[in-house]
Amino acid sequence: MSLTIRPIQPSDNEPLAILIRQVFREFKIDKPGTVYTDPTTDALYELFQQPASAYFVAEVDGEIVGGCGVYPTEGLPKGCAELVKFYLAAEARGKGIGNQLMQQSIAAARELGYKQLYLESFPELARAVSMYEKAGFRRISHALGNSGHYACNIWMLKDL
Repeated sequence: MSLTIRPIQPSDNEPLAILIRQVFREFKIDKPGTVYTDPTTDALYELFQQPASAYFVAEVDGEIVGGCGVYPTEGLPKGCAELVKFYLAAEARGKGIGNQLMQQSIAAARELGYKQLYLESFPELARAVSMYEKAGFRRISHALGNSGHYACNIWMLKDL
């Protein structure tokens, strides 16, 4: 297995959108108020041209198997970014790829000067939530910022 983690490229938009929506259907969270219906899901390269953002793509043997990034979501506290669009294909899970993607995004957040990372998730993504907790994210009681993803009901924060 040859793993590459690299910055997003324009040609990644379509395969990433397909992967993200496939994961949402797999976990039966394909509903309004999520990334599933968010129009930016189809234009991630363009979204991550925003200053103070970064997005990384994981490829195994040249095939995209996941992605993760950090984004300065509107309304977050000063010095806080959101860990966003973090998804892995089923065949890539349980191999450490997700953790490597997340660590790359956390390192980018530090390099960009952020002091905290926030994320939103679902109980259906219990394995991911467990990984976040192991990485030092703690649950908080309410949403932060204006992601527009009102269907999410797990909110977490990590000091960097």
